[in-house]
Amino acid sequence: MRKMTPISFAGGEFKLLFSHFDADGDGRISSSELRQLLLTIGEEVSSADAEDALRSADADGDGLLDLTEFARLAGDMDCEEAVREAFSVYEMEGEGCITARSLKRALSRLGESRGIDDCCAMIRRFDLDGDGALSLYEFREMMKL
Repeated sequence: MRKMTPISFAGGEFKLLFSHFDADGDGRISSSELRQLLLTIGEEVSSADAEDALRSADADGDGLLDLTEFARLAGDMDCEEAVREAFSVYEMEGEGCITARSLKRALSRLGESRGIDDCCAMIRRFDLDGDGALSLYEFREMMKL
């Protein structure tokens, strides 16, 4: 996904935008509705990117964004850009995740020499799904600490 830019609207326009994309009128936006909204404002996003963005702002964990959560997401998009840029520094193999090998290489380029075992241990600490690599979502969670 290309870099997301902050969304800035006056309060009424913001609510109007939210309501317009709340297709089923339930007061909450699903990941597919969020994706459509972002595509409309020029953000090229995949379904997975929209789900990641929704998950990052979904404070109550219901899988949907209410207006407050959506407002937080819109305000955090510039933060999201910084996280994605940082992620891309470590994700070097084009796999969409940070592996121990790519972490070792990135740290070496930054002047920090670490062994592969150390890199594996660093990844394990934040590897929520146990696949041995950090997804963007897991990296974002790590960056919150």
